[in-house]
Amino acid sequence: MNIYILKYQLNKLCEEISLLAHQYPLKIVTAESCTAGLICASLTNLPGSSKYIEGGFIAYSNDMKHSMLNISTKIIDEFGAVSEQVAKEMVNGALKNSQNANCAIAVTGIAGPDGGTTNKPVGLVWIGYRHKNHPLITQKNIFYGNRENIRIQTAINALELIKKNIKNRILQ
Repeated sequence: MNIYILKYQLNKLCEEISLLAHQYPLKIVTAESCTAGLICASLTNLPGSSKYIEGGFIAYSNDMKHSMLNISTKIIDEFGAVSEQVAKEMVNGALKNSQNANCAIAVTGIAGPDGGTTNKPVGLVWIGYRHKNHPLITQKNIFYGNRENIRIQTAINALELIKKNIKNRILQ
């Protein structure tokens, strides 16, 4: 996997979301675990991003997921930090704890090189997305490559999910 192509894709998506934000009222909040702020940082690389970025929560540990995003320790214990249930809770927690955001994206996964199991391999990432007053969407992914590749692929897919759903809102 060519890292330069991935980085180009990531930057291009950020530009596209910036353009969409001028057509649709958008205020994004991120809740990031395995990407540790990469999504929010990539979006804010562009000038003027303060118009459509509310901010981000980096909740790498389970304790931070619980304290910052109000994720129940019962859910983490039952399903694990890398699960659809936790991705959903991260999205809802980010929206609840953000004053002005109307759109949230959350990622939780195993970027490696360690930490994978047979049931939850390195590269497993759950992405959650929600636009306020609309149903929550989750997406299960298995990415390949080294840690950096997996993290960038995660950011790309999260931004693709935002872009697709905002475009659908504009067309409605």
